[in-house]
Amino acid sequence: MFLRKLSLINYKNFDSKDFEFDSKINCMVGPNGIGKTNVLDAIYHLSFGKSYFNPVSTQNIRHDEDFFVIEGEFEKEDRQEKIVCSLKRGSKKIIKRNGKAYDRLSDHIGLLPLVIISPADRDLIIEGSDTRRKFIDGVISQSDKNYLQDLLKYNKVLAQRNSLLKYFAANHTFNKDTLSVYNEQLNDYGSKIFEKRIGFLERFIPIFKEQYIAISGGHEEVSLRYESKLKDQGLLALLESNVEKDKALQYTSVGIHKDDLGFEISGHPIKKFGSQGQQKSFLIALKFAQFQFIKMQSKTTPVLLLDDIFDKLDEHRVSHIVALVNNENFGQIFISDTHADRTEDVVKQIHQTYKLFRLND
Repeated sequence: MFLRKLSLINYKNFDSKDFEFDSKINCMVGPNGIGKTNVLDAIYHLSFGKSYFNPVSTQNIRHDEDFFVIEGEFEKEDRQEKIVCSLKRGSKKIIKRNGKAYDRLSDHIGLLPLVIISPADRDLIIEGSDTRRKFIDGVISQSDKNYLQDLLKYNKVLAQRNSLLKYFAANHTFNKDTLSVYNEQLNDYGSKIFEKRIGFLERFIPIFKEQYIAISGGHEEVSLRYESKLKDQGLLALLESNVEKDKALQYTSVGIHKDDLGFEISGHPIKKFGSQGQQKSFLIALKFAQFQFIKMQSKTTPVLLLDDIFDKLDEHRVSHIVALVNNENFGQIFISDTHADRTEDVVKQIHQTYKLFRLND
């Protein structure tokens, strides 16, 4: 699968811009603030229906304009897929596939598998559990439609249960039977999500460890640890035993929405005990493992976006990345960089066709 053409109208800093890409390697080069990352983000937008860097959709519309349109022509399994993503201020986002709008944006997820590696990935280490849960959910959802639907349903019921708890508090009332209806539904969806996360990590962790060794050349033991109260007790029992706490807090304090993923090096949290270099290797290994996993599950080679990573990595790690992508396991790759010469030196080592796009003011 590869992206043949991209057209942007009023997207971030672009008023109107068209690209025609190479099926293998495409390099966006130019000074900071010129829009290199925005091109990569537009490609991400076509795959996921949202920005990787700014979740507030209207903030992706160019200043003083009322709408944006991103249009992409993909080639997948010898057929063309034309995807258009558009947003008008005050309206809902629309995604069209070959001229037909999706009823649910979630139905689009997984059609165009994609992995991005960016300096923003450091949030996976430094931010809260929500960021790491989103990583797990994002990887599984690209190849499992049922998982994504269960997750959306779980979150909807969770919001309803939280609203009910607030209602109880505001009105000094409580109805156990009404609450138990939501408990049952959360248990149904949450238990399935929990089991799939367990199954996913059993397959994913060995791939991740393999990638870490390849990238770092190091001998440290790295691991991912799934942290969930559901390992000790079923969700229904957890909800029932925490009902007094939930009434006091006015929200649901237990469930798969509280799970976390521990990042460890030599048995310790990498956030505290990993060097900067080890943390960078850890994150890149995580993303390459994501790439390999999605490729195996979806039977499609994902598009790979490398945003500004050569600027943040030493030569040793760059050479390991080049060695990893210098084979037929990878498909189309997009690279953003401030230094055209450096990028060209790197891509020449990969022995694939490439195009260089110089973005200027």
